[in-house]
Amino acid sequence: MSATDLQPISRALISVSDKTGLVEFGQALANLGVEILSTGGSAKMLADAGVPVTEVADHTKFPEMMDGRVKTLHPMIHGGILALRDNKDHVGAMEEHNIGAIDLVVVNLYPFEETVAKGADFHTCIENIDIGGPAMIRSAAKNYGFVNVVTDAIDYEKVIAELKEHGGKTSIELRKSLAAKAYARTGAYDAAISNWYAEQLDHDFPERLVMAGTLQQTLRYGENPHQSAAFYANSENRVGIATAIQVQGKELSYNNYNDTDAAFELVAEFDPEISGPACAIIKHANPCGVATGATLADAYRSAFACDTTSAFGGIIALNQTLDAATAEEITKIFTEVIIAPNASDEAKALIAAKKNLRLLLTGGLPDPKVGGRLIKSLAGGYLVQGRDNALTSPELKVVTKRAPSEQEMADLKFAFTVAKHVKSNAIVYVRDGATVGVGAGQMSRVDSSKIAASKSLEAAQNAGETEAWAKGSVVASDAFFPFADGLLAAAEAGATAVIQPGGSMRDDEVIAAADEAGLAMVMTGMRHFRH
Repeated sequence: MSATDLQPISRALISVSDKTGLVEFGQALANLGVEILSTGGSAKMLADAGVPVTEVADHTKFPEMMDGRVKTLHPMIHGGILALRDNKDHVGAMEEHNIGAIDLVVVNLYPFEETVAKGADFHTCIENIDIGGPAMIRSAAKNYGFVNVVTDAIDYEKVIAELKEHGGKTSIELRKSLAAKAYARTGAYDAAISNWYAEQLDHDFPERLVMAGTLQQTLRYGENPHQSAAFYANSENRVGIATAIQVQGKELSYNNYNDTDAAFELVAEFDPEISGPACAIIKHANPCGVATGATLADAYRSAFACDTTSAFGGIIALNQTLDAATAEEITKIFTEVIIAPNASDEAKALIAAKKNLRLLLTGGLPDPKVGGRLIKSLAGGYLVQGRDNALTSPELKVVTKRAPSEQEMADLKFAFTVAKHVKSNAIVYVRDGATVGVGAGQMSRVDSSKIAASKSLEAAQNAGETEAWAKGSVVASDAFFPFADGLLAAAEAGATAVIQPGGSMRDDEVIAAADEAGLAMVMTGMRHFRH
């Protein structure tokens, strides 16, 4: 019989940890005349439901032992799975050793990922590493020409449909599809174990880096229409775009995912218990307005005022529950996405009037201090680094003759927090807990300073004022000023205080220029390039 023909399913082996849909699937197989072998809890559940089932130990004539570690690792099982039905030697060996063919293997694995996510201890995690399951899955997938392998309950219906359509047989197309999915599952499982073990040993960069993801959404296209794209979730236990529930609106695009993640990671820097309500508005992964306020609506209005042009079609991130007053303000202009920990029923009703506006609710905020890996692909490889999960060195250092006032210091810290999330070279002007000018992504820090100052004048003019909002503000730079010219550009724009990492060979020259201009300057000892 050719492996390309329809193949019958006469005997199935079922051993699942996740028993979703198990009884219904077992009943459907039994009704089609399929003999069922099973183990442990799976066998008991099927038997209790009246499904005829044979314990694996009875089939192999060998007892389960070592607390269940050894039960399916047996020639009667793997011989029945791996035997090529069109190979005379294989068939002869089966007959000689009384090995019955197994045509369907249904296995999902011990919940290792879930056990780790719950914070279980080392021993418990180890005990939740499946051995027999992956072995059976890989055996069945290798012999896809004759054997079906199911690793996901979502495929139960598909298998039953084919059996009914083809008189108890399945197609080669289905078996190939199931085999591909099976190898992806065992690969992801091994990746989770490998990464967890590396963490236990404090190996930030193990000799072999393995990654795995679960497809969440196939996207219409990538950054541009000629690029294909999809979104995959990984095993990182982090609140954010991957865990958000979309309440309403169109499907997220590639750029929406990217920008929304940037917005939410930025607003999460502002703990509502400490900073109060905060809002970040993002356009093309850069902040065009960030503010705190007495209310969430106030924070939104201040953030919006920083750059009313760029905010159109932007992404809005909030650090607390979206209320009706804020929703009413947001819906006055076109917005792509709102992401927040939660939303009131009144706010949801207001947003619902804008059917294309995407509303994402996460149930919380990510902890900006928690680490993790950031991965960027290059031609032929990957760049891997830790998450930028700090803000400044233990102590801020005042380096000028004049120290910043209390209000200036508060604004300096706010500005530097925002600058951490602006593409380099980054310059951020802040006044009274709100950005008033942002310069991003320039090859020259001086150019970023000038652009941010220009934005501050534009913001003032849009508000009916003539004096640039940068006057009387403070300014943050994501990296040191290599020369005094960038600092002087900020002073010329009207900034009264500066915060920057320091560390330039010309720090003394820059400090002297700040003193001469009457500026207060603070050095953080920590740089925040973002490319």
